Amino acid sequence: MAERVASVTAHTITLPRETPYLGALRPGEEVNARGYIVRKGNRTVYPTVDRSVVLRIETTGGAVGWGETYGIVAPGTVLALVEDLLGPFVVGRDPLDAAVIHDDLYDLMRVRGYTGGFYLDALAAIDIALWDLAGKLAGLPLVKLLGGQRRERIPAYVSGLPERTRAARADLAAHWQERGFSSFKFAAPVADDGLAREMATLRERLGEEARIACDMHWAHTAEEAIRLIRAMEPHDLWFAEAPVHTEDVAGLARVAAQVSTTIAAGEEWRTVFDLVPRVERRACGIVQPEMGHTGVTEFMRIGGYAEAHHLKVIPHSTIGIGLFLAASLHASAALAAVDCHEFQHSIFEPNRRLLTGDMDCADGFYTLPTGPGLGVEPSSEALDLLRS
Repeated sequence: MAERVASVTAHTITLPRETPYLGALRPGEEVNARGYIVRKGNRTVYPTVDRSVVLRIETTGGAVGWGETYGIVAPGTVLALVEDLLGPFVVGRDPLDAAVIHDDLYDLMRVRGYTGGFYLDALAAIDIALWDLAGKLAGLPLVKLLGGQRRERIPAYVSGLPERTRAARADLAAHWQERGFSSFKFAAPVADDGLAREMATLRERLGEEARIACDMHWAHTAEEAIRLIRAMEPHDLWFAEAPVHTEDVAGLARVAAQVSTTIAAGEEWRTVFDLVPRVERRACGIVQPEMGHTGVTEFMRIGGYAEAHHLKVIPHSTIGIGLFLAASLHASAALAAVDCHEFQHSIFEPNRRLLTGDMDCADGFYTLPTGPGLGVEPSSEALDLLRS
């Protein structure tokens, strides 16, 4: 008899940070009693720690697959969804049926219109763990199950420059440039002197050959975004990410039509159905699926749809402890449309100790982890954190 899923469990891993994500607190930003801050630049909540939800699936034969999703805010919501709802529907299933199980779980909440948010984050973690299991049971790296490996290395761009001043942020970018990286992205909410000045400083420091993008964090109207992007364009802006509120599809299309810079979007999407209306309106030229939100199944569907419509794919990655990053790299190596991949150095570097395996990002490129499935697993330190 073929192996079946015997158990599905999920836990939260919390890791302290010396400096909050995106850098030190700005005037008017305070840490509340639950350890959250709201960034004034985009009115979005962030924790002062790194936090991730890690999922473990074990089969009747003792094989183990690992998945991961966001635990940035209210991680107990994801745990409850896994433990009370989704997990029991996975027990007894064939772990090789990852995409089928994904669609079955998606349909469970169809009549309630639950097509995003925490529900699909929890589903993403399950989906990643099932694909990891499939690779391990087959004795193959995940990329081989996704159509084959198109590239050995994936170009990486340095994301986030969490320093207090514009000059210090340029220094940090130059530090990574000296280490072999040629592509960068800065965060608009902490570009305290304005986006045009931030862009000009980075261009002057990094030179003409560097690619420099701006993450605008969904904070603007279409008119505001157009003005801000045009002000950055004399400094050769690579792409402008998330310039308007995510629900403003018409505004995104308007921005794309009225600026010279390529528009990037998709970090917050969960399924290919989020991409379809943007393609219909020609609202972006770069698609940014986030494995921690999509899981492998929807990541590949988004990538395939983008490729069919001649769009570039530059995956987003907040990383967590690195499990969904590993899945993202495998999927990216299988997709022809992938141009580059985000490198969140302020999370990857301090947290890489939490994984075993040879996944790395150096000299401007990611290298895929080798071995079956994801090619990485939680380290002994991570396992201790999961038990605590």
